[in-house]
Amino acid sequence: MEFKEEMVSQQRLYEGIIVNVRQDKVRLMDGRLTNREVVEHRGGVAVFAMDDQQRVALVRQYRYPMGEVTLELPAGKLEKGEEPRASALRELAEETGLVPGTLTEMGCSYSSPGILSERIYLYFAKDLTQGPAKPDDGEFVETLWVPYQQLLAMVARGEIQDGKTLAGILKASFLLDETQH
Repeated sequence: MEFKEEMVSQQRLYEGIIVNVRQDKVRLMDGRLTNREVVEHRGGVAVFAMDDQQRVALVRQYRYPMGEVTLELPAGKLEKGEEPRASALRELAEETGLVPGTLTEMGCSYSSPGILSERIYLYFAKDLTQGPAKPDDGEFVETLWVPYQQLLAMVARGEIQDGKTLAGILKASFLLDETQH
């Protein structure tokens, strides 16, 4: 059985700065018609940056939709036409001032594939050089260095709740296990 839905028609409901919203009429596998609401997003990146002391760079920032301060991997959205690798380097430097000597791809994560088209490309950065951070206008972030084992304990205690950060930590743990065995 092929799992696929066919788009029959599409209606744009909203066009914004960061997201667009559309409603598609789709034909299900059994031939019935239904509606799908889709939030379109250009995509983004998240970077697991680890120094030579096994500490991971996190950014602390207020997230308006959640109404709270979060701890996250340095991350951001892709600019129009920008390649994910270039975005990862740019976002890491902007938010933390870090420039990696090595940047390894770790695949991607879907934020909420039931409604959101966003793909977040994950990277592992090491051999880091510290420079000045240059956050975007209106972006207020603080860089924290957390020892890797402490970061895992924070995840276990539920102190890290951001999906892209959890995905990046999980993916990085597999790379770290490979290098330690």
